Formats: sequence, C-alpha cells, structure tokens
Amino acid sequence: MKNITVLSGGMGGARFLQGLRHAVAHGTLPGVAADAEITVVANTADDLWMHGLKICPDLDTVMYTLGDGIDLERGWGRRDESWSVKDELAAYGVEPTWFGLGDRDIATHLVRTQMLDAGYPLSAVTGALCNRWRPGVRLLPMTDDRVETHVAIADPSAPSGRRVVHFQEYWVRLRAAVPAEAVVVVGLEESTPAPGVLDAITGADLVFLPPSNPVVSVGTILGVPGVRDALRATEAPVVGLSPIVGGTHVRGMAHQMLTSIGVEVTAGAVGLHYGSRAGAGAGGVLDGWLVDEQDADQVDAVRAAGLACAAVPLMMTDLDATAAMAAAAVELVR
Repeated sequence: MKNITVLSGGMGGARFLQGLRHAVAHGTLPGVAADAEITVVANTADDLWMHGLKICPDLDTVMYTLGDGIDLERGWGRRDESWSVKDELAAYGVEPTWFGLGDRDIATHLVRTQMLDAGYPLSAVTGALCNRWRPGVRLLPMTDDRVETHVAIADPSAPSGRRVVHFQEYWVRLRAAVPAEAVVVVGLEESTPAPGVLDAITGADLVFLPPSNPVVSVGTILGVPGVRDALRATEAPVVGLSPIVGGTHVRGMAHQMLTSIGVEVTAGAVGLHYGSRAGAGAGGVLDGWLVDEQDADQVDAVRAAGLACAAVPLMMTDLDATAAMAAAAVELVR
C-alpha cells in the first residue's frame, strides 16, 4: 500500500497522524510501504473570522503538530508563544476577549488572509503555508467554501428559548459546559470538496477515520457533498478508531456532541453511527472499527452489524503506542 488518506479533526487527529507517520517511516504497518504518501483531509467547519483574520484551527493544529511547532501543553497554537497583541486588544476593550490569538500564530493568519484576499483558494493557501512547516503529509482542507459549525444552547431570555453560538464560542468561552441542543453546520450542504479531496479517497489504498470528534470533525467532513459517496465507492479498506474510551471522550467534547444528535456515548454506538459499507443501510462508510480494551464487551455487537472489530489499547500516550494503534487498524482490515 502506497497511498493513505486520513479524515482528520484537530488535536486527536493530529496526534494520531504523528503516530501514523512514525509507523510508516519505520515500516511497522503491515503491507504499507515505508515511502507511502499520507494525505490528510482536514475539517474546516471550526473555522472563523476574527479581528479581520481567517482562522483555521484544525488545519493549523495538524500543520503545527506535524511541523514540530505546536504548544504541546495546550495542544493548539504555537510553542514559545507571546500574547502582546491579545493584551493590547483587551486594553482597547475590543471584543471578543475569550478567544486569544498568540503573536506567532497571528503571522499565520495574516499570511492566510492576505492570500485569500488576493484570490487564492484555501487549498492553495494551505499548501503555501505547509511549504514552511514541512508536515510530511499532503494537507487538504475538506472544502474551499466557507462552512461554519454553530451550536444551539438554551437561552430563556430568547423568544425561542434558545440561541445559537459559533462552535468556537461554545468550546472556548462556554467550555462545552452547557448542553448542546443541536448542531447546525452553516454552508455544508452547498459546499464542494476542495481540489484533490475526492481523488485522495477514491485513489487511496487505505483510509483512516482517526479518533477525532465524530460529529463536528469527521462528521462535517462526511457532510461535504460527495465525500460519503467517495468513501463508499473506494476500493480501499476504510477503518476507524473510537474516540470514546470507557463511555466518554478522552479529550474534547465528543460526549456533548453525540448527545446532541441522539447517539449513545459508547465506542460501539459511534462505530454503528458511522455504519458499515457492507450493511443494509445506504450511508455506511466503514469496513473496520477499533475500540479500546475497556470496551471489549461491545465488539460482538459491532461485528453483528457487518463491521470487522477488535479491542486494543487506544490511548495515545506516546508515538510507539499511537503507531501500534495504526498497525492494529491496518491488520484489522487487511
């Protein structure tokens, strides 16, 4: 196998990609060539405009992580960051104050915004930014179109009893601490896949759905028209790894998002939510699904739905552990 495609969100996807790249380079993936090319299709529905700048959190998290520039403690943004611009904006009373842009990070957003203003599509801009970071993968946005995730939350003061906030406000300002009543992805149904996205899926030898959020990361990528059909049509095996371990997410807000769409917060339920390509349903996208050892009791139910399934350690504690996850996923669907 020479071509691997990964549909990725931010932190979880980026950490999985580190292990996957490590495994490929060291030849520890069964049947995968050591010079295999990895293409990453990243979620862009978390994107937002702020202070006149276009911010792409998941694209940047993947780029910085694989380019060795990420702040490891925070899991996002630049290492050795300073915050002078943020402090000055606060001194002027400029809102919002809940979303902080570091000085180094701002440079990336300035370059991106200038290129977009000059007429370059996001896919071309992402390629130009990666020329600096050399992430060792081909990084593609899921779409060049503007798509933004919003979350409906309760608001007794509103006439409807609820209000809608941008996903970043829900995650950063509210810390996902209030129930999400609904997820609304604005512009998704009208979007088109970015150049190279569909070819990366249909031309792959192997496709991964990493342990990213199944609703607002991988789920939005699957919602881009044509992507789900490409996954169902590809001759490559498609294998996913559960972001739910022991009945909750390891990091992030998969628990809140799954609850908002009525999916049980278990590893098995998420696998069934993605669905089997061989199953009776029209939209399944998986051939195999890995769950953590803590969730081994759910393997039989997943298999009964037409998916290959196994229970292995799924905690990304270091590169070797993550590489072992990737190897187990490959072995499952060989």
